Amino acid sequence: MSEKSPIPIGIELHRQSKTLDLKYPNNEQYTLSCEYLRVYSPSAEVRGHGEGQEKLQVGKINVTITAIQPVGNYAVQLTFSDGHDTGLYSWEYLYELCTYRQQYWDDYLKRLHDAGASRDPEVQVVRLGN
Repeated sequence: MSEKSPIPIGIELHRQSKTLDLKYPNNEQYTLSCEYLRVYSPSAEVRGHGEGQEKLQVGKINVTITAIQPVGNYAVQLTFSDGHDTGLYSWEYLYELCTYRQQYWDDYLKRLHDAGASRDPEVQVVRLGN
C-alpha cells in the first residue's frame, strides 16, 4: 500500500451482524467482519516480531468489537470481546485489509485447515490417517 491510502470518512460498527463498515471519500465502501479484523490484528501478539513469528488465531468466529478509539490522525484502536486491544489499525493497514479482504480471508482459511484448527472455539478438529 502507498502512503496515499485514503482515510475513512465513516466507520460504523454493527454489533448484531458483527461487522464494521468503512466508507471512503472516493465512494468506496467495505464491510469487514469482527473476526477478520481480530485474526489480522496488527499487534505483535498476532503478527510476532518478525517473519515466521506470526501466531495463527483460532476460535474467533464469535468475537465482536466492543470499542473503537481514534489514535491521533492516523489510526484506530479496536477492543475485542476476547480482551484483545493491543493492535493499532493505521488508515493504510485498514485500507489494505479492505482491498485484499478475499485474498487474506482465503489465506487464513487455508492456514486454519493446514493446522487442523477451527474458527469455532467449540469445535475440536482431529485428523485421522494421512
